[in-house]
Amino acid sequence: MKSLAIIPARGGSKRIPRKNIRPFLGKPIIAYSIEAALASGLFAEVMVSTDDEEIAHVAQEYGANVPFLRSTGASDDFATTAQVLEEVLLKYKAQGKSFEAACCLYPTAPFVTAKLLQESYKKLQEGDFDTVFPVLQYSYPIWRSLKVEQGKAAMNWPEHLNSRSQDLPAAFHDAGQFYWFRVDTFLEDKKLFTGNSGVIELSELEAQDIDSVTDWKLAELKYKLLHNID
Repeated sequence: MKSLAIIPARGGSKRIPRKNIRPFLGKPIIAYSIEAALASGLFAEVMVSTDDEEIAHVAQEYGANVPFLRSTGASDDFATTAQVLEEVLLKYKAQGKSFEAACCLYPTAPFVTAKLLQESYKKLQEGDFDTVFPVLQYSYPIWRSLKVEQGKAAMNWPEHLNSRSQDLPAAFHDAGQFYWFRVDTFLEDKKLFTGNSGVIELSELEAQDIDSVTDWKLAELKYKLLHNID
């Protein structure tokens, strides 16, 4: 299948200013996503969707294409990933370019490797899924999780107060790194998570949400440990 890598990287990050091009262990964090996509050999094109000239310049410096800038409507705080992807795909279609599959690869995903992208793409093909994305297992059973109301703790699922952890089913969450998807199905439904989504399970060392400066530091520590960097 002819495939496109789409890296959505707007310039208006609030919690970590200039997050998408902030240095991560010596180079802009977006470079890791670009390099993994290029090294995978899976894509007819690796592009960055951005509204920001500086991000566009950095992306091009590391080998990505920026054939057009993102529209204002797809760049505000309320724009969804699906809206950004739809805009990109329709602009390519208007240029006479079509793709059977695409991968939405986030710009703050330094743990993504060419091998992981290849394995996920293979699963998309062989499993006949609509989408495929990486997940992490929760380290503690969510069925024994608590809520806090007016300073008091209560169980979300009181029926599991005395359940043993090993008797409870595993639960997973989206690793927030990338989504492989079939373009025709996506353009019809505008969904990256469907009733026919496959997953690739990661270890806790292979992923880290990066929403704060503390998260950023943890991600750098994990990356060093994973790659045996002093």
